[in-house]
Amino acid sequence: MKLILTQEVSNLGAPGDVVEVKDGYGRNYLMPRGFAIRWTRGAEKQIDSIKKARSVRVVNDLGRAEEIKRQLEELQVSVPTQAGGGGRLFGAVTVTDIVDAVKNCGGPDIDKRRIFVDRPIKSLGAHQVTVKV
Repeated sequence: MKLILTQEVSNLGAPGDVVEVKDGYGRNYLMPRGFAIRWTRGAEKQIDSIKKARSVRVVNDLGRAEEIKRQLEELQVSVPTQAGGGGRLFGAVTVTDIVDAVKNCGGPDIDKRRIFVDRPIKSLGAHQVTVKV
């Protein structure tokens, strides 16, 4: 099934992209939730308007992304959690814990899908995470 994305979909594409997906995924998930519309020749015109809006948004988002990057680089985040002997944590620090800690430290709102942790954080100490802005 050929669809046009109206919103960003993880691992699939950005708004305005024409994608080929299985019929069930398109019919039962993407279209009912408003993530995509069926591809037609008339919808091609909508692609142009979506892409124009996206290009304007990209310019605005670039300035916002630079501001968020600067804020995050200056921020020292502490995630409170329980630890046992030897500095090992009970469980691991999750991406949701990191998002909440950034908010509590006065940092910007971050979507948890934009945070990448190389290895699970299971010990006390300083750790770095990657945020895709």
